Amino acid sequence: MLKLLQAALDLLYPPKCILCRKLLNDVTQPLCPGCMQALPDYTDRVPKVRFTAGGAVMFFYEGTLRESFLRYKFGGLSFYGRTYGQWLSTVIRAKLSGEFDAVTWVPVSAARRFRRGYDQSQILCAAAAKALGLKPQRMLRKQIHTPPQSRLAHAEQRRANVSNAFAAVHVQDIRGRRILLIDDIVTTGATISECARTLRMAGAEQVVYAAFAAPRITQTKDENYGNQTDS
Repeated sequence: MLKLLQAALDLLYPPKCILCRKLLNDVTQPLCPGCMQALPDYTDRVPKVRFTAGGAVMFFYEGTLRESFLRYKFGGLSFYGRTYGQWLSTVIRAKLSGEFDAVTWVPVSAARRFRRGYDQSQILCAAAAKALGLKPQRMLRKQIHTPPQSRLAHAEQRRANVSNAFAAVHVQDIRGRRILLIDDIVTTGATISECARTLRMAGAEQVVYAAFAAPRITQTKDENYGNQTDS
């Protein structure tokens, strides 16, 4: 019955590549062969973020991958997050294996989640954690609804924007833990840094981070990019 339903849906809504939006010949894959070959794997140095012990980034935030992510984040295509999270798990295994024993995410505010209908980083975290054989844990709450970081040009403005914006929850699950913090896009590091600081103050032994994508270092106008990152 489910297979018949899926076949009917495929006829009505033919599966498309989540990057270029072309119809897929192989409906078992989320990408067409051309986009699979052209994925912009992240090769710059991983940005250092205060209050973290290291991090990993999956892709450069550019081209069709950037356009795809914008559809995911703002266009209601939340199902993209399952594929993104599975991809993210591969770089986590490669770069951060043995560095964490719990997984959480950078949350959006209640107002933004209500307007958007979902928390994009929570979906990423759930998919990545499942691929890693772990259960994601809610450890943070965004207690202040702040303007989007993308509207702020400088690292100092971004740090001020998220200062004290997050609060720790379920503190008993944080104390003594080595935590992997998952976010979507990292740019200057202010958001991840503030979340990591909050977790450390709540008793976390260590925090590492993983981000789905980041801009090329040469594209940022912030000369302190190598010392701070942001989502």
